[in-house]
Amino acid sequence: MSIREDALQGTITPLFQECAAREGVSVESLIAGIADGTICLPKNAHHDFDRVMAIGKGLSTKVNANIGASRDLPEIGQELQKLCVCLKAGADAVMDLSMGGNLNEIRREILKSCPIPLGTVPIYQSIAEIVEQQGKKIGEVTVDHIFRTIEEQAKDGVDFMTIHCGITRNTLERIRNHQRLMGVVSRGGSFTIEWMSYNNKENPMYERFDDLLAILKEHEVTLSLGDGIRPGCLADATDRGQVQELIHLGELTQRAWEAGVQVMIEGPGHMPMDQIAANILLQKRLCHGAPFYVLGPLVTDIAPGYDHITGAIGGAIAAAAGADFLCYVTPAEHLKLPSPEDVHEGVIASRIAAHAADIVKGVPGAFDQDIAMAKCRNNLDWKGQIDLSVDPQKARRYRDEGGSYKGDACSMCGSYCAIKVYKQAMSPKRQDQTGK
Repeated sequence: MSIREDALQGTITPLFQECAAREGVSVESLIAGIADGTICLPKNAHHDFDRVMAIGKGLSTKVNANIGASRDLPEIGQELQKLCVCLKAGADAVMDLSMGGNLNEIRREILKSCPIPLGTVPIYQSIAEIVEQQGKKIGEVTVDHIFRTIEEQAKDGVDFMTIHCGITRNTLERIRNHQRLMGVVSRGGSFTIEWMSYNNKENPMYERFDDLLAILKEHEVTLSLGDGIRPGCLADATDRGQVQELIHLGELTQRAWEAGVQVMIEGPGHMPMDQIAANILLQKRLCHGAPFYVLGPLVTDIAPGYDHITGAIGGAIAAAAGADFLCYVTPAEHLKLPSPEDVHEGVIASRIAAHAADIVKGVPGAFDQDIAMAKCRNNLDWKGQIDLSVDPQKARRYRDEGGSYKGDACSMCGSYCAIKVYKQAMSPKRQDQTGK
């Protein structure tokens, strides 16, 4: 029985109990959400890890961090360091997007050290092996090779996979007839389109969708339906190609659920702020309430070096409107492979966005954290403020840099601290003196 099938039968398993306790919800509500598809619980049958979590309606907004070696920087050591940074910064899930080095070794080493769900994009490995190791073209990868890679990664323990099943020949015709400013910026999407164009055939992940589902169900892999036509700039947001793919993803979601496979839907991308809420509503309606996993969205195109901020702005708006899972964006986005420091900044920015949205969603306990912080600030309780902060190490460093005021007010206001002045003005002694 798969996780989804257990939920459909209302079976209370130890996995459901553990996850519900971690999420702070009743096991019955968790099971009901998995059964109706509005919640997914990514947990491969072969991957044992500590931080079991769920994504979806009624739960806290989760944050994913991408790591992975490239052809230019293929070493596994830095990626394991990035994994440690992700865990320390509080990421809920990690994706290995490696396309350089020994891909099987990198993935397996990450899995050994990963106490949270791990995702991949299997076509990355298939293409890298054909192009880098065999010197062939992208279009020469065989369908069997792609499916072998998916099955191998599933057997290794990958918990969720991004697969671009919604791009069809019909999608390509729509793209050709509608000029985009930036075309397709999804790496997996571009690989799929190149394969289809080179071979003049239908997308094999769409054509053999049932075979794909059989592998995913056998190993309990959650299907993350990729947004291969996502907009790569504001000018391309919410166009025909993007919406057409979303329609296909809604159809495939139902087929996956019927096969006992859990699903989440990936979304944009770059998008003006005033289109974000409408996109969330569109996704939820077309994809039957399945959990929505967004990259950013990035709300402007002009901030290279600061895209963790543009992504956090969009992520907060998206999550407040109903998105369930935020894929972080680092300051290195569009510029280079992120360093461990970039990874840290990206996770923290997305966690802030997720928490801000959880307050709006009314997630139990979210607003309580802000009340606790306000009380510490009112009492000038610096240790309490640092302990409650999203990044205690940075908060402590800034506090220590304040110098002589670290036992009382901060070095910005010093003796002119508004909190101290107000309390002095409202003290019983002052009231007695003024007779008011």
